[in-house]
Amino acid sequence: MTSFYPVDPDEPPGPPGRGRLGRPLGPIVAQCPAEHRAWLELVRQAYLESGLTMTVLSRRVHMARSKISELMSGRKYPRWELLATIAAEVRLPAGPLYRLWRQAAPEIRRKSRAWSAETAATVAVQHSPPLHHTGFRDLTESGYGFYASVFLPGPARAAAVEETYDQLWLAWAKALSSPDIRRHGWGVLRTSVMSRTPHIDNCHHFLHTAFDTLALHNLSGLEHAQAASEQLAETQDLLRAMSRLPAPQLDVIVLRFLGGMTEDEVSDLLGVPLAAVRSDERHAIRFLDSVLCPPPDTEGTPS
Repeated sequence: MTSFYPVDPDEPPGPPGRGRLGRPLGPIVAQCPAEHRAWLELVRQAYLESGLTMTVLSRRVHMARSKISELMSGRKYPRWELLATIAAEVRLPAGPLYRLWRQAAPEIRRKSRAWSAETAATVAVQHSPPLHHTGFRDLTESGYGFYASVFLPGPARAAAVEETYDQLWLAWAKALSSPDIRRHGWGVLRTSVMSRTPHIDNCHHFLHTAFDTLALHNLSGLEHAQAASEQLAETQDLLRAMSRLPAPQLDVIVLRFLGGMTEDEVSDLLGVPLAAVRSDERHAIRFLDSVLCPPPDTEGTPS
């Protein structure tokens, strides 16, 4: 096969992890967008676990080491045909990787006609996900979808959930070896959702859809404009206070009080003990009460 890039001399594969031959991978560049980074980190991890050196990978994919390093650093967005070749060598399934790559591509490249034609003509090899992955999705998809809907509008919500399951598929062995696959999966989902969530007021999370839902619910039956206005203000205050909660407490409150889930259901979805759910809920409510219903100021009151 004729190479399109200069290929470096042969070198035997090195052992995976520490002690491997060749130069270590450089870091991903800071300006690499979140959706690009989402799949790139998984490709890098698969390469490190493969035991291949950069030289051996260069020979196998017929690409110069400098080009592979550029791809692995996120400095440029690769064509699918190049990424697919590397994915095959490091044993990553093409289907979920292609979806992640395609999802990130419009955010990074201005698609010319040639780019669009190349993308449209590319067909990813479709594989069925592992059976356990399918079962895990069946058990969690409803909860994941609701959580994403609290922070994101429709298209972004669907993209975050799909990205979560594709990332889990690409690193399914790692997910299975984690202390609790439910907790591992929740961490992947939360990262995907928050990377798309608008932020205001010192990076607090703005609960986009939650405001619409609560406002409509609370305003039902209110006939006077003043009462409606006051109710809207209270809803805004509540969500603004919720946005200041630490991540575990925010998640529990969202699932319990916006999603109507029981403590046991929250515990199962998050993969945390029931006692932790109750503790997070208790601390969150205490904080919200302190913000929304502060004690009266008694300073200067005559004794």
